Amino acid sequence: MGKSSTLGYPRIGEHREWKKTLEAFWSGKLEESDLHQQLKDIRLSHLRKQQEKGIDLIAVGDFSYYDHILDTAAMFGIIPKRFGYGRGPVPLSVYYAAARGTSEAAASEMTKWFNTNYHYIVPEWDGAEPQLTENKPLQAYREAKQELGIDGKPVLVGPLTFLKLSKGYAEGETDGWLARLLPLYIQVLQELQQEGVQWVQMDEPILVTKLSAADLERLRFVYTSIAASVPDLRIMLQTYFESVEHYPDVIQLPVQGIGLDFVHGCTGNLRSLEEFGFPADKVLGAGLIDGRGIWRASLRDKLSLVEQLTEQVSPDRLFLQTSCSLLHVPVTVAGETKLGTELRGALAFADEKLSELVLLATAGHAEEGTVAEELEVCERALDALNRSDDRNRISVQQAAAKLAVTEPARSIPHAERQLLQQDKWQLPLLPTTTIGSFPQSAEVRKARQLWRKGEWSEEQYTSYIEEQIDLWIKLQEEIGLDVLVHGEFERTDMVEFFGEKLAGFAFTQGGWVQSYGSRCVKPPIIFGDVAFEEAMTVKETVYAQSRTKRPVKGMLTGPITIMNWSFVRVDISREQIAYQLAYALRQEVEALERAGIGIIQVDEPAVREGLPLKENEQAEYLQWAVKAFRMTTCTVQSTTQVHTHMCYCEFHDMIHSIEAMDADVISIETSRSHGDLIQSFEENTYKLGIGLGVYDIHSPRVPRVEEMSSMIGRALRVLDPKLFWINPDCGLKTRGREETIASLRHMVEAARLARVTYECSV
Repeated sequence: MGKSSTLGYPRIGEHREWKKTLEAFWSGKLEESDLHQQLKDIRLSHLRKQQEKGIDLIAVGDFSYYDHILDTAAMFGIIPKRFGYGRGPVPLSVYYAAARGTSEAAASEMTKWFNTNYHYIVPEWDGAEPQLTENKPLQAYREAKQELGIDGKPVLVGPLTFLKLSKGYAEGETDGWLARLLPLYIQVLQELQQEGVQWVQMDEPILVTKLSAADLERLRFVYTSIAASVPDLRIMLQTYFESVEHYPDVIQLPVQGIGLDFVHGCTGNLRSLEEFGFPADKVLGAGLIDGRGIWRASLRDKLSLVEQLTEQVSPDRLFLQTSCSLLHVPVTVAGETKLGTELRGALAFADEKLSELVLLATAGHAEEGTVAEELEVCERALDALNRSDDRNRISVQQAAAKLAVTEPARSIPHAERQLLQQDKWQLPLLPTTTIGSFPQSAEVRKARQLWRKGEWSEEQYTSYIEEQIDLWIKLQEEIGLDVLVHGEFERTDMVEFFGEKLAGFAFTQGGWVQSYGSRCVKPPIIFGDVAFEEAMTVKETVYAQSRTKRPVKGMLTGPITIMNWSFVRVDISREQIAYQLAYALRQEVEALERAGIGIIQVDEPAVREGLPLKENEQAEYLQWAVKAFRMTTCTVQSTTQVHTHMCYCEFHDMIHSIEAMDADVISIETSRSHGDLIQSFEENTYKLGIGLGVYDIHSPRVPRVEEMSSMIGRALRVLDPKLFWINPDCGLKTRGREETIASLRHMVEAARLARVTYECSV
């Protein structure tokens, strides 16, 4: 039927060996030589697994010590000067300084990888001449061949995607930097050609977005130059996450293969194939198995799709692939012994997806009975889940459908609410707060583990959590924060916590995926209709409020973030799932208000990441995403102050949608982008309460008061001081206690200085 081919495999390992190795090195428990050896062992085990599964063409070079975009930047010497880098191979200390920051230098910006929940380190061009520091794809190819006999497919991030995702150069400088970068790419490819490499995967996911005429010309220039320089090397131009936007231009490029996503871009890519055909001299890399979702594929449907594709492409010019790298899914279902039979039978993680890929590739020449049996097992498993009670909660379906035809709104406009809320809370100018969580020490995690194992009683665990709340309420008062939080010590994760208390969710034992660096998350699975069962946050929040006279915020995760940070069912639309979540969370918001909590934060850090890559689909998504948030919050009293939080992303193209959410106060990540976000507010008027994060919580570095003051000063030039809040970028769960206290003291001092400056100027 065609060759099987992978685009990448999860780095973290079945038991998060990769994460543990990195963190042991960072904490000084592992020497650099041991780090290299342990990561090599992990890397080879991943390749060996794909080899044993029977994959024909295995991606090599997708493994990373932190992030593949940072790897590309380091390979070309594109490391900011503030990290003390000169020329030559990038030392590991500099590599990790760029990723994590140091006491002297702020970390590089981090943002979402297209519309996924993976974060990459944004390359910064600061004027230094690019150079080839080392040929990492060649090293990966040699290692796979020498150690395992694998004739692999080296993977590189393509030049156009790399340049488009970088920062630090003006639009008019694009061609100049491309002219400097392209010869380095060609040198890498020439060395691969000399080594005897057959196929190279050039990842150009930027091609699924709308490009300018100038960018299309750059694309042609790049691949024409490459074709002339490496005539014996076969290039697979790989796209993913959506359909190719400029298909007629792309198929004219002088490459030997083009990879298309027939899962998330199926409709558009099929339409293009039917309208424009596919070149007879190229291989089609057909992304058939979902590299981002965790559901078993309907193999009958996939085989039908393959038959449809072979009407345009001969089987000998067809590679059957995952839709994207398997980086975005957990490693294996094998250890998930606690899931219900119906659910477990419908799941496929990375290893299971490899098996699906091999089955599809061998379907044309395997024994017919064997294939038919596998197809039948697959269909029975999917049907059993669809017919389950969990997917047929009629009362939830009816309530969500009723909400869907309403237009939720607060009872009076924000300007009127703001006066009532200020009268009630009497907060100072430029009030200070945090985003929600405080450091979760090893002791906190151990206490939770003892409770989960039944070694601690409910009373013991509750008493321990209350001790932590007491400690941090006192610390917040001493630091001088104006609006406090309870610290979220009872929560493992801002999504998992709510999923555990809502019907329709399931949780894996080992379903970890990489979010950024060594930060791994275990997304819940929304497999059924979502239903509210009992209050989820009231007990801890009310307890915290009882320990102070200052207001304590209730803390919830919003419907869109819960959805976007979960693996969701695919039998109903994402809009329907969002409304079910909103209906459930509204009941929690109302429970908090009834319990006397008058400031409630409904976090939506993931709204931006769910934005469709296609511009013509974005308005519809934002419309129902905003509606879901308003469904959640619209029933509270006018004196109840609703906050929300967003992070990690560029918001210049959705500021009006943020305003339409009608939150009384929104806090947004600012510092890691080095203040770039403020430009959006310099160009657009924003009339609601807002807090732009003044320091980066993803780095252990304690920022100086002067740095925060500078950020505040710039923001106050374009935002109303009477509506401005001062806060960190994000929650403080992953930070240490002492650095958190020091940073917050600096933040409060910066707020005090800003108040003095403002009062002296009026």
